[in-house]
Amino acid sequence: MITINIICVGNLKEKFWKDASAEYEKRLSKFCKLKVIELAEQNKFEDISKTLIKEGQEILKAVEERTAKNFLLAINGKERTSEEFAQLIENVTLTSSTINFIIGGSYGTSQEVCDSIQNTISFGKATYPHNLARIILLEQIYRAFMLNSGGKYHK
Repeated sequence: MITINIICVGNLKEKFWKDASAEYEKRLSKFCKLKVIELAEQNKFEDISKTLIKEGQEILKAVEERTAKNFLLAINGKERTSEEFAQLIENVTLTSSTINFIIGGSYGTSQEVCDSIQNTISFGKATYPHNLARIILLEQIYRAFMLNSGGKYHK
């Protein structure tokens, strides 16, 4: 079974975000081993570049497993249809047993993270709150598995 890690800066505070996440985590449990890794926001620095560097170091520590395929969510990343995203997941599972999806902090991600994680994904040119981005990602992963398994979820 494939392992999918969602590595994100920050956590879900409001109940409705937690409920939505829990629902998709439950749905995904029949397709993959899902782990959400929440990294602490580094809002203690007045200098944004210091915040990005510290959060970036934590992100890179979390993706140390070299056999994993890493994807950074970025506004300027590669946009894919749901079908293309499903194909991407299917293709990755042929060569890797772990996929990491990374969601940076409120200021984005450091240049070091961008340089280290060349594979990018964008869900459009709009900016989303990190909580919503996580739910969108979970939904798209679930949709991908449903598409790949011939399920009826996708319309």
